[in-house]
Amino acid sequence: MGNFSVKLNELIKEFSLEPIYLPENDEGILISTTEVNRPGLHLSGFYEYFDPQRIQITGKMEFAYLSSVDEETRKERLEAFFDQKIPCVVVTRGLEIFPEMIEIAKQHQVPLVRTNDSTSNFMSGVISYLNVQLAPRITRHGVLIEVYGEGILILGESGVGKSETAIELVKRGHRLIADDAVEIRRVSNRTLVGTSPENIRHFLELRGIGIINARRLFGMGSVKVTEKLDMIIQLELWDPQKIYDRMGMDNEFTNILGINVPSLTIPVKPGRNLAIILEVAAMNNRQKKMGYNAAQELLEKLGMATQPVDNVKNWDLY
Repeated sequence: MGNFSVKLNELIKEFSLEPIYLPENDEGILISTTEVNRPGLHLSGFYEYFDPQRIQITGKMEFAYLSSVDEETRKERLEAFFDQKIPCVVVTRGLEIFPEMIEIAKQHQVPLVRTNDSTSNFMSGVISYLNVQLAPRITRHGVLIEVYGEGILILGESGVGKSETAIELVKRGHRLIADDAVEIRRVSNRTLVGTSPENIRHFLELRGIGIINARRLFGMGSVKVTEKLDMIIQLELWDPQKIYDRMGMDNEFTNILGINVPSLTIPVKPGRNLAIILEVAAMNNRQKKMGYNAAQELLEKLGMATQPVDNVKNWDLY
């Protein structure tokens, strides 16, 4: 993992912002924090706890305050504000900008842009966007596929059948997100999102056939750009000496980026239809999230009720 950033001009393009002033070096301006700031208190002169790395968003409240002071005071407050080396100032609601604000932005080489969105709508949108773009992330070798709305990460040794299982699931109407390299991002304290590196997106490798493009072969409905990570399935060659879980009472989890994800180990051997097994696993996982556990119900009916055991596998995934 590392520190990530997003270019300001990408943010401007994403939210269709109107450039009022952009310095010549705007290509090199990077946003590296998911936090944003409304500088009402700071425009009044209080700069303790001010974070100059945040995008500064000004709306009706800030402009009402600036309109309430005389021109000399306004220039003085704006000078102090733009002198903080901030990455960008966004004016919301399409408000008319003070001429001195534009002039001071040019003097300090601070980008000044405008949007017609309301302040709260723009703030929620930009925070959500930055949470995804700047999220902690790792890349793992595997396949990510959506099955009945569940994002399933298929892991296993090379040649165990991950891509073959994925292509059968795609043929059965499910959607491919990533093959070979899966980029996993922690977008909140409870949610992981997986995607594919853009240069290999929608491609699959099948031994004996080669590289195929799932989107072109099966249509747009067979692929998806991102998906939540709901479950991990580890495929491994059947080991006759190993005892595999037959009841489903042991709840196993894999810790990825600090979040525990439900996981299963599925043994592979000739005669097992992995696509159907993964479909059932996805539906069963949804039932468990809704509070129903078939194994628990069976044991209760047999008078053998017991509490599920939680096992967390930490695969050193940060």
